[in-house]
Amino acid sequence: MRAAGIVIAAGLAIGACAGISTSARAAAADSTDAAAGTDAALPGGPWEVASDSTARPISLTEALELAQRNAPQAVQARSQTRTAAAGSRSAVAAFLPNVSVSAGATRQYDSGSRTRVENGQVITLPDQPWSYSAGLGANVQLFDGGQRLFSLQQARANVGVAAANETIQRFQVALDVKQQYFNVLAARESEGAARAQRSQAEEALRFALARVRSRTATRSDSLRAEIQMGNAQVAVLTARTTLESAIASLTRVVGSPSPVTAMAEDQSALLQLGVEGAALRSLAESGPAVKEAKSQLDAARSGKRASWTSYLPSLTASYSRSGNGSGAELAFDPAGYSYSGSLRFSASFPLFDQLGREEQVVRASAAVDNAEASLRDARLAALESLSRSLGSFRSAGQRVAAQQATVAAAVEDLRVQQQRYANGSSTILDVLTSQSQLDQARQALIQARYDQRIAKAELEALAGRDL
Repeated sequence: MRAAGIVIAAGLAIGACAGISTSARAAAADSTDAAAGTDAALPGGPWEVASDSTARPISLTEALELAQRNAPQAVQARSQTRTAAAGSRSAVAAFLPNVSVSAGATRQYDSGSRTRVENGQVITLPDQPWSYSAGLGANVQLFDGGQRLFSLQQARANVGVAAANETIQRFQVALDVKQQYFNVLAARESEGAARAQRSQAEEALRFALARVRSRTATRSDSLRAEIQMGNAQVAVLTARTTLESAIASLTRVVGSPSPVTAMAEDQSALLQLGVEGAALRSLAESGPAVKEAKSQLDAARSGKRASWTSYLPSLTASYSRSGNGSGAELAFDPAGYSYSGSLRFSASFPLFDQLGREEQVVRASAAVDNAEASLRDARLAALESLSRSLGSFRSAGQRVAAQQATVAAAVEDLRVQQQRYANGSSTILDVLTSQSQLDQARQALIQARYDQRIAKAELEALAGRDL
């Protein structure tokens, strides 16, 4: 009763401040009906808003394709994969020799004299002013303690890390897109529910004004109906703003230069999981996050083995061959060169490097410990996320079924209360209470559908595949 008194007091205050008489309220109701008629005249009826009509409808599949091409995290993940692959190829090439070639030519000018003085010395210029040189060099590391082999293993493990990260980012992008896509769907449903709420408030206001004119109801009935009408107008404006914001967010996440919106979905279709039980648990335990942690552990173990190779000697072989010649003109003539060559073998063994090797080994060992802990936590986190998301999916499914029944019951209850009020056997408070219950049931149904969609998207991101 206290709440009802507050509502009545607020309605009286509004009426007093605005100076609204019974006839003025009727005119306001007529203008409200006209405004509602304008909205209803929009293309597609009252379930469509102007901002939504300017955006290009796209399917969820198209939205995912656009985002995978344009999302920064997806582009960065692909770049990381290419970089890791290049590192793996470089690690393979480390087993091949380094080869270099060189060539050069020098021209001396005599200024008409065959001699010149440089630094107090007389230099006789040659008859052939051009001098040429050419060289070929190659060196290869014959033995490095196995460092190149372990570096190759580490590089290949890094390729696995990059591939797993790309999968993670791909499904993270998909999750972001689905969230924004479903936000648009939920906002559109909320906009439709707000329009239905306004239509109900208009009808209640007409009933209340008619009964006030016929003196079968008090002024309090019309004031309460006006308050309900104002709340419904605010709900419509809020729903429109929310939908516009959701469309802008979807446009950004897919990287589209022009506004895009979600296509209408069949709300009667129930969401189902294609995989459940032990199979779903297995997918979660081998999902992208776990694969990335496993690849990081493999890379850390290879790095630890590579750190021990610094205690072993290294053996290197090199070969070089060079030729020199001269001539009167600029013309390379390898047949006239004088050649020399050398073959060199070298071995090195660091006896003491100021404990640098020991520090490297400790760091590599610590990296392995950290990677093992990360892998263990990744597996547990996957199971935790599976339990939470699966529970949310099932709970949301039950809520969807329950709220659908609640909405149907609330619609029937409102119809009965409106008939009773028209017959004078019920009060306006009963009608407004039924309207509020119906509005709450609709919003609860919209939220349940949204939660179920998001829960399924989270499970797909966790498993690394569509379910």
